[in-house]
Amino acid sequence: MGANSSSISELPENEYLKKLSGAEPISENDPFWNQLLSFSFTTPTNSADLKLLEEATISICKSLVEKNPRTGNLGSLIKVFLSRTKELKISAECQNHLFIWQAHNALFIICSLLKVFISRMSEEELQLHFTYEDKAPGSYGTECEDLIEELLCCLIQLIVEIPLLDITYSISLEAVTTLIVFLSCQLFRKEILRNSIVHKYLMRGRCLPYTSRLVKTLLYNFIRQERRPPSGTHVFQQQSDGGGLLYGIASGVATGLWTVFTLGGVGSKPTPQLEQCSPLANQSLLLLLVLANLTDAPDTPNPYRQAIMSFKNTQDSTAFSSSNPHTFQINFNSLYTALCDQQKSDQATLLLYMLLHQNGNVRTYVLARTDIENLVLPILEILYHVEERNSHHVYMALIILLILTEDDGFNRSIHEVILKNITWYAERVLTEISLGSLLILVVIRTIQYNMTRTRDKYLHTNCLAALANMSAQFRSLHQYAAQRIISYTCRHLRRYVYVLDKLYFPHSHCSTLQHCFSTLSDNGEELLSLTCSHILRSYASSLFSLLSKKHNKVLEQATQSLRGSVGANDSPLPDYAQDLNVIEEVIRMMLEIINSCLTNSLHHNPNLVYALLYKRDLFEQFRTHPSFQDIMQNIDLVISFFSSRLEQAGAELSVERVLEIIKQGAVALPKDRLRKFPELKFKYVEEEQPEEFFIPYVWSLVYNSAVALYWNPHDIQLFTMDSG
Repeated sequence: MGANSSSISELPENEYLKKLSGAEPISENDPFWNQLLSFSFTTPTNSADLKLLEEATISICKSLVEKNPRTGNLGSLIKVFLSRTKELKISAECQNHLFIWQAHNALFIICSLLKVFISRMSEEELQLHFTYEDKAPGSYGTECEDLIEELLCCLIQLIVEIPLLDITYSISLEAVTTLIVFLSCQLFRKEILRNSIVHKYLMRGRCLPYTSRLVKTLLYNFIRQERRPPSGTHVFQQQSDGGGLLYGIASGVATGLWTVFTLGGVGSKPTPQLEQCSPLANQSLLLLLVLANLTDAPDTPNPYRQAIMSFKNTQDSTAFSSSNPHTFQINFNSLYTALCDQQKSDQATLLLYMLLHQNGNVRTYVLARTDIENLVLPILEILYHVEERNSHHVYMALIILLILTEDDGFNRSIHEVILKNITWYAERVLTEISLGSLLILVVIRTIQYNMTRTRDKYLHTNCLAALANMSAQFRSLHQYAAQRIISYTCRHLRRYVYVLDKLYFPHSHCSTLQHCFSTLSDNGEELLSLTCSHILRSYASSLFSLLSKKHNKVLEQATQSLRGSVGANDSPLPDYAQDLNVIEEVIRMMLEIINSCLTNSLHHNPNLVYALLYKRDLFEQFRTHPSFQDIMQNIDLVISFFSSRLEQAGAELSVERVLEIIKQGAVALPKDRLRKFPELKFKYVEEEQPEEFFIPYVWSLVYNSAVALYWNPHDIQLFTMDSG
């Protein structure tokens, strides 16, 4: 495209691009197109080069926007691309690089132009640019009025029909990227698009019959994780026979301006992370997430979401439902393996969430796997490294656990899976632990992090719900997991007493009590002396006596504090009063979890009973608390029963002897003495209008993770730059 240019910054002055965006119409049959489309490049992948390319093409796009209504050159370029794609399938089968090369280059230019067009005009204006022809200025032609639909349909056909080979990898990637760009109008709107022109084309008409094939192909692209082929395998290579006339034209201009896109002249390289991943797999997954989260039309449900909700395993021989024409079959084993391997990325975790939540076939298959640890461990790692993850990724990982714990079979099986040497868990060396106990440790750690740092009620509620779902099936809890359940509950019991003390007696100075709480670490273990325990016991007794009379008033004051109201003395309640409702909610749920375990599987969990007895002084203080009195009955009974048996066994008992007495006592304890409570079961339900959360989230992933796509952050309206 010109032999004298040597950098991307010179693109605006390139004669071929100036002609494309100029005032003269260019016929579809003009030799100009062979010259324009004959260039070699490696697509830039880092943001600096992509930004440079974007800035270099803006002036060209502005000129094209101005001149295109009279020239129709955008439509001519698209028609040239459409004509090239008719040869693609045969070209791939015959290893004919030339047509693939030129079709790819045409699509790259179209995609680059569209990205700028879409960021600077409405969909209605964009649609007009697809209708302009080389006739009178501003005239319209019926032949071209559906050029958008024709291009969209061609892109989908290219993705689903062209075999994925080294020579077709780049054009397949470019087709996926161009579809993302077509849908990117959402990025430049604050409101969720519900009547998009592009959405309409994709969800009905000529594109609709390809729905299931497109979803299936995108999923298989994700599953296969094909690496980008070595440089040069996707561009035109000179053959020994010299080629024909078209080859002569192409090879004569292939050394021009566009060779700068090898980035040798720019001096930048892809990051190691991008070099190691599959750009096609990543881009396909992002497109799949975008399509799945398109809003339903008033009379048409999103067919891509329907396809994701209904596809089946290749080993499933049951007949397809006639009510859903978009269902298909895919290899679940391969899908499961890919999901296990890719959970470090937000988009893979979001896909897993969608499949577990929306596709009953996938959920049933996953829950039946005998190697469920391969999926659960990466999810636990996400939660464990909560400080390094964005909040949305943590939410998705947590909701996945909540969905899994809705199944009793899962809750039983995770305690049968024994893990060795969990190296990423740093708080304690875990040489051997069950998957269930590890899950408990990580979830409690997540709650604790949330309560001390982010204070997100949604997060801790879902954490507690997952623990509650598991509680009736707790089996052979690791001693550290049992200890953390009890110590975490005790931490909040102490905190609760402290807040009540400050609320009712703001001017009192119980130095020992204050010192205890000022020295509490994150672990909150082994920090209270016997003296402090004695003070707490007597102090809590008087507080709870008062609380039983004025409990509602306390909660009302705390609620008023949250709303910024003032107390009876016309002074604002202090910050610690705001914690009261949350602390009480956490305590109540933790006590219910402990009670559920004791009621349903006490004989399977001697370590939990041991930990409970070790902290019995603190639990005994809460037996008369009006909010916990009912749930404390069983816990108090267990404490009394086993304390009595230990006293009968004598003093100075070893840990082993205490556990032996607990195991014997668990068999002897009459089960009918434990009060029955309703089973703890929580089910994840998506909130109303989930698109208000998911669409910005998905597009933030596209913005941050898409390969070879750059948008000016100042143009983004859908989300703020720190919303992901």
